[in-house]
Amino acid sequence: MDALPPPPPSLPAEIIVTGRPLPLGAGAAAFSSVTVTPERLTATASGRLEDALRDVAGLASFRRTDSRSANPTSQGLTLRALGGNAASRALVLLDGVPIADPFAGYLPFAAIDPARLAAIRVVRGGGGGAFGSGAVAGTLDLVSAGPELLAPVTLGLDYGSRDSLSANAGLAVSLGGGFVTASLRHDEGDGYLLVPEDDRGAVDIPARYRSTGGSLRAVVPVGPQTEVQVSFRAFTDRRTRGVEIIDSGTDGADASIRVVHRGDWGVDALAYVQTRNFTSRFASISADRSTATPALDQFKTPATGVGGRLEVRPPLPFDLRLGVDGRRAEGTTNERFRFLNGDFANLREAGGSTSLIGGYVEASAALVEGFTLTGGVRVDRWHIGEGRIFEQVAATGAGLRNVMTPPRSGTRTTARGGAVWQPVAGLSLRAAAYSGFRLPTPNELYRSFRVGPDATAANPDLAPESARGVEAGFDWQPIPAVQLSLTGFANSLNGAISNVTLARGPGVFPLVGFVSGAGSFRQRTNLDSIRTQGLELDARVQAGAVTATVSAALADARVRASGAAAALDGLRPAQSPTASVSGTLAYARGALGVSGTVRHTAAAFEDDQNLRRLPPATTFDASARLALGGGFALTLRGENLTDTQVVSGISGNGLLDLAQPRTLWVGLAFGG
Repeated sequence: MDALPPPPPSLPAEIIVTGRPLPLGAGAAAFSSVTVTPERLTATASGRLEDALRDVAGLASFRRTDSRSANPTSQGLTLRALGGNAASRALVLLDGVPIADPFAGYLPFAAIDPARLAAIRVVRGGGGGAFGSGAVAGTLDLVSAGPELLAPVTLGLDYGSRDSLSANAGLAVSLGGGFVTASLRHDEGDGYLLVPEDDRGAVDIPARYRSTGGSLRAVVPVGPQTEVQVSFRAFTDRRTRGVEIIDSGTDGADASIRVVHRGDWGVDALAYVQTRNFTSRFASISADRSTATPALDQFKTPATGVGGRLEVRPPLPFDLRLGVDGRRAEGTTNERFRFLNGDFANLREAGGSTSLIGGYVEASAALVEGFTLTGGVRVDRWHIGEGRIFEQVAATGAGLRNVMTPPRSGTRTTARGGAVWQPVAGLSLRAAAYSGFRLPTPNELYRSFRVGPDATAANPDLAPESARGVEAGFDWQPIPAVQLSLTGFANSLNGAISNVTLARGPGVFPLVGFVSGAGSFRQRTNLDSIRTQGLELDARVQAGAVTATVSAALADARVRASGAAAALDGLRPAQSPTASVSGTLAYARGALGVSGTVRHTAAAFEDDQNLRRLPPATTFDASARLALGGGFALTLRGENLTDTQVVSGISGNGLLDLAQPRTLWVGLAFGG
């Protein structure tokens, strides 16, 4: 919800760019952060949001696949190797509005066009402060661009490998002291085969995808220092995960209204609503992959999120932020399961709601020249509503299971604070400490699921996750063309929600039923903690038309567990590599712009027991843009040019699930 760094250098600093929130407080510099610039958002090889986020080392989704081939419920972000699942452990905001799915907590990457963003500010580490609760691993603040960055008319058409197509159109019109922007984007492709060639069978087909999204945003001044920002966004997304009857669909719409007053008393008031519906089908595949049998049909999962925020900043000689915020999420999954004699025998309905309301105060002050101190505290009242897991026989309506969970509530106090010292020009030394918490989603509480022969049970008794952390580092800019940041950190995620293996099949287990001898029975469980410590490095050097950027992260994460999960004690969290590096070399002069990006991800483990090792992967991407005149430009892009085999997952029987292979694009753009 905070502002990003000042407007681009081409804009005088005293000009207020409309459509933005109130500016950052002086104390924001105490916390480790990195900004993904508009130039980088429009120059990635895939043209997708999650690709741009991979420039920030240590920031990762649960799977290595992106939103063209992944099941959407694996699209949760985390930082600092704190592990993950369907729900995002990073709080992700677009113009102040949380974008995570209200039911499952995953992020709709395919719904957001990165070319329409002004920048993304990534704050590493937990403790949301004025951002809100839910930031146990970090916060991503996405801010939409306006006419100061967008051309009045933009058009783009790209064609890629495997009959891939990406088309976009946008408008940005200044109206008086305000503006209106609109955009539409469509992506589709035949996709690639998810299974290695030697393991494929008759059921394997490419992972097709198709998504369409549009947005409309208006900023209207209602006074010399006050503006109203109104936004609407809608999207639809369809994916087939490599087998004809394994697919997913997401439909959603968001609307928000925000009032920003920049007078002596700063005011930021926001209200929003989200609607979602998710569908997904799963199948049981024979050992030789010759046949696929329906296993589960999640045919309807309606979900709604509503929330708001009010912040005031009094006219004081130091920065003071006072605010209240709240949000509510609810949803229900409707499923058909137990496929017998050509049809599903049973029905399941499961869901509930979560809500919270909180208040915060945060202050920043320059105690002496070059030394700034910041601190804040939040108090949140959370509530998990009555939940339900109801199963019945489809043909007769006879009840099979009816689990009703009572509502429960609690209060959490969290805080964050830090200091920044500038002993000499260009050098800032900083240190910070923070705490935060995240409520379990209705999906984690009430929805059981299967992946292949493995079954994972819901857990209505899950407790909230809570995070604590400390960090220290420096930001050094000896000359304008050189920037270097280094941060050391230690974080602990107490009560981390994880899918814990409790038994092997065959057998009948609570909330999931029969599991074969090839599968495992798991349940979502609060671990004692996940503890991680490490280093983060970000550097940027510019020499004339050449720019080099590097981001690297090292993290040693370990599980602390007891009781039913005691076997996991000392192991690494699933899908949490020990190291990641991203480096980009770019050249831009006149009509030509080219860039190349190398990314390396260290080995990780697919499972909680550290039995299935995901090998390390190094990929190379490149993009080029040549202005043709008249506002037109030719674009060339290449993803994973070395065609490295990137393993995203490993099933219980050793079958590999692969991420994006080499993909080449050629396109024509106008106005960008």
